[in-house]
Amino acid sequence: MTKIFSALILSLALGLIIKFLPITFAPQATITVTGEAKADKAPQIAHFSASVLVFNTDKQTAVNEVNTKMEQLVKSLKDFGIDAKDIQTQSVSVNEISNEIEIMIYPPRPRGESTGWQASNSITITLRNVDQASGLTNLLQNSGATDVSGPSFSLDDTAKIQTDLLAEAIADAKQKAAKAAAAGGRKLGKMITVSEGYSYNPTPLFRAGAAKMNSAESSALVEPGTELVSQTATVVFELK
Repeated sequence: MTKIFSALILSLALGLIIKFLPITFAPQATITVTGEAKADKAPQIAHFSASVLVFNTDKQTAVNEVNTKMEQLVKSLKDFGIDAKDIQTQSVSVNEISNEIEIMIYPPRPRGESTGWQASNSITITLRNVDQASGLTNLLQNSGATDVSGPSFSLDDTAKIQTDLLAEAIADAKQKAAKAAAAGGRKLGKMITVSEGYSYNPTPLFRAGAAKMNSAESSALVEPGTELVSQTATVVFELK
């Protein structure tokens, strides 16, 4: 009985000692490396915008003329093969034009005499077959549009591109980390955390302006080029 009691006292004493003794853990050795992957990808879609602007002394005449020209433009786009869902109205406006600019002072100065009405309608177009970019540029430049912009190329579905490049960026980070660890006489352990970054450089916009080509002029030359896509991965590895 005495032995059991003594063992119990010793166990309690050791428990108290362990409880109040400071316990420290050695910090985990890690290495943080950023990997990178790049790829040139062909653009998947092209964006255009087109506007029709009309001036007339009669308001309703200006509005009717704009509506007629825009209906003709939209029909020609659909005949070209553009789906209705890829044609979107951007803005519609009707403004009275004065021969004198109103100056905002107090008391207000009356506006000058009206010279007529300016009506406009603009749309955006999404082209999902970039091989037709040159043909659509020609169509818009020869249409009733008074202002044309495009094509502006971009990627559309980038999910698979990002996934593939992320895997390559992680592999690049692992290779760099393994070389750094070996240089320090250590071995690379498990991957602890990963943070990613993604970017691509869009192709600059070609602005066609209000120019209208005639039959003697050559067709517009449009080159889609490529998009530079990059993915980075900052990875923390354990060191052994």
